[in-house]
Amino acid sequence: MNLAKVQAVMSRRFDRLNMHGIGFNDFIILYLLQQSAGGKMRRIDLADKIGITASGVTRMLLPMEKTGLVTREANERDARVSYVVLTPGGRQLFEDAEKTANALALEIIPAKKSKDIATLTDILTKLGGNIT
Repeated sequence: MNLAKVQAVMSRRFDRLNMHGIGFNDFIILYLLQQSAGGKMRRIDLADKIGITASGVTRMLLPMEKTGLVTREANERDARVSYVVLTPGGRQLFEDAEKTANALALEIIPAKKSKDIATLTDILTKLGGNIT
């Protein structure tokens, strides 16, 4: 129950990313793509990192494609595989939103609690895996 409450509180706090025209889930996708080699990932890998189904990530990506934050790229060797690619506009928006997200994260867990953050990160990584 505590994990559900923490997730709800954090999601509500990160609603301030709306000032950039994106939600928290969009931010996570942009973050993962920005961290990936070449700014692209297979949809199935992106879904796995987020912890949702491939069809779920496809539904999340549709509005992002329409607004030009991401695009699709076919795999030239395997037509069944497509990549999600971060566009230059998506990269710029992520960089702007990242500043807001970092400020929000510091509001939630102040930097002076670095030992607590390390412990929390370790526990969450064990529970759900590392998203990077």
